[in-house]
Amino acid sequence: MSLPAGLRRSPMAWITGFMLASLVVLAVAGPLFCGAAADRPDPSAVLQGPSAAHPVGTDGLGRDLLARILTAARPSLLLALAAVLLGATAGVLLGACTAVVGRRVRRLVAGLISLLLAFPALLVAMFLAVVFGAGTTGAVAALAAASVPGFARLAQTLAAGVAGTDHLAAARVLGLGRLRLLGRHVLPNIAEPLLLSVTTAAGTALVALSGLSFLGLGVQPPGYDWGQLLSQGLDRIYADPLPALAPGLALLYAALTCQLLGEVLAGGAARRGPLVRIPGQRSVPRGPAEERSGSPAGEGQVLQVDGLTVELPTPAGPVRPVRGVSLSLGRGEIVGLVGESGSGKSLTALAVADLLPYGARVSRRTLRLLGTDLGTLTRKKRDRHLATGLSMIFQNPASALNPSLRIGTQLTEAVRAHRGASRAEATAQAAEALRRVGLSPLLLRSRPYELSGGQRQRVMIAAGLMVRPGLIIADEPTTALDVTVQRQITRLLVDIRRDTSAAILFISHDVALVTEFCERVLVMYAGTLVEALPVGRLATGARHPYTRQLVASVPDLTADRDRPLPTIEGGPPDPLALPSGCAFEARCPRRRDRCAEQAPPLDDLGTGHRVACWYPLPVTAAPKTVTAS
Repeated sequence: MSLPAGLRRSPMAWITGFMLASLVVLAVAGPLFCGAAADRPDPSAVLQGPSAAHPVGTDGLGRDLLARILTAARPSLLLALAAVLLGATAGVLLGACTAVVGRRVRRLVAGLISLLLAFPALLVAMFLAVVFGAGTTGAVAALAAASVPGFARLAQTLAAGVAGTDHLAAARVLGLGRLRLLGRHVLPNIAEPLLLSVTTAAGTALVALSGLSFLGLGVQPPGYDWGQLLSQGLDRIYADPLPALAPGLALLYAALTCQLLGEVLAGGAARRGPLVRIPGQRSVPRGPAEERSGSPAGEGQVLQVDGLTVELPTPAGPVRPVRGVSLSLGRGEIVGLVGESGSGKSLTALAVADLLPYGARVSRRTLRLLGTDLGTLTRKKRDRHLATGLSMIFQNPASALNPSLRIGTQLTEAVRAHRGASRAEATAQAAEALRRVGLSPLLLRSRPYELSGGQRQRVMIAAGLMVRPGLIIADEPTTALDVTVQRQITRLLVDIRRDTSAAILFISHDVALVTEFCERVLVMYAGTLVEALPVGRLATGARHPYTRQLVASVPDLTADRDRPLPTIEGGPPDPLALPSGCAFEARCPRRRDRCAEQAPPLDDLGTGHRVACWYPLPVTAAPKTVTAS
């Protein structure tokens, strides 16, 4: 494997490589070539100073100190490496788990880490070395335990940046277990700073372990390391300083090498993921859930939501950005959910997918997915039902896809986790899913940053198809794409609906785009549904003033360019001070006293049309042409 170009051109990398290679050679060859001389006593050469026969001198038994220093390299380095690896493993797992556990456990772990950090690591190591007993095992265990809090705090801080990413939320939608979330989506994204920390901590552990041996708590005679040799040479430092300085210089050289290695690796290391082989196409049997969700439209609704309310805590008090939302989707139906930014569209989708942030409270009268009431399921069964029955396409595929994993790995993990598919079977399904969305299976070897925005969005759709969901929630999937790619994505969703009979909830603020391919439109304002109607009536039959103004604000190529574009005056109400009446009352040109006093219900006007307005508008005579911008 060739070095990155940046490292090949770096003098520091070459110097560090030479220093590291010299330590490795010393640890391997030292005991082989110097071990006999290091252990051979010579009564005629006791406590001699440096000479041609003994360049560093001899100890109290006449043994050559240079040979003992070279031989001590192996135990000194191996014991320090063992201590730092044990401490790093325990600390990283403890800190990184805060990104995948529940709120209570996360607080408990964070409090434990803060408590452990209150004690100086060196004092903890000395105390534990006494408790475990003087010796090699006790010293290594003490250093490992003392280094756990530092690694845990670093991993906790790094994992907090990953916990809120879209790709981790997407993995939760797939219902992946906590261990898989930790190993696939958290640790790979924090590996680089952890690598720097581990390598630099190895030098610190080497010094600390030598310090314990210097104090008599580490390696015990007849064994020895650099710390013990330093302690023995200290007694004669004023007469012969070299026997004390030589092991100290060896210790400094090794510790400096570890520090430089950490800096070089942090600057030049590249994340590398497992290669994905693309086997030949083969038939993969469907699981029971695949047959269920991929079958033609049957009886019942795919999604039934009644009285959905979301409450979020804020420093100023709780807010309810979603209030009493009720909606339903049948098999093979495409329903658009529109509204201004902040109207509660995405929170409604996240509540259905059970992906709301920690602290959010959800209440509802009914929440059924594929005929199953989610409120009656245990946590484990609910996660599995959501993972196999629902797929979510996020707005920003760049953050929804894990940058450290190859496309093939991200596409296959859901079917491997929930369907029990082998690697070859899952990869075959992933290749077919990419073909279905118009991409080459060769992209399975690529990483997200190597793809364009449209390709990444197609990969997100392919990932959703892997489990054959009955419901696909597309949360503004075309917002960051140009018009041409937008049309490609919407046509792709229509084709998927036709081929799989999956219901699609398409969330967007683009009324024109929703009009092009949805069958029904749900209009949200200030956390509530204000109108639901067939898409064919949106241009001429919208009855709510807010819906009518949304349609009027769509740019029209035939509009007078000398006049400003129509907009909805005013802004949404403050979530902390919602009005007691109609939320749109302050912006409505038809408002009356009753609108400010009482919130209107969502009345049924017949033929699939519902509106929440005390004084709905009449049907317009001249149609408003709604075109995609």
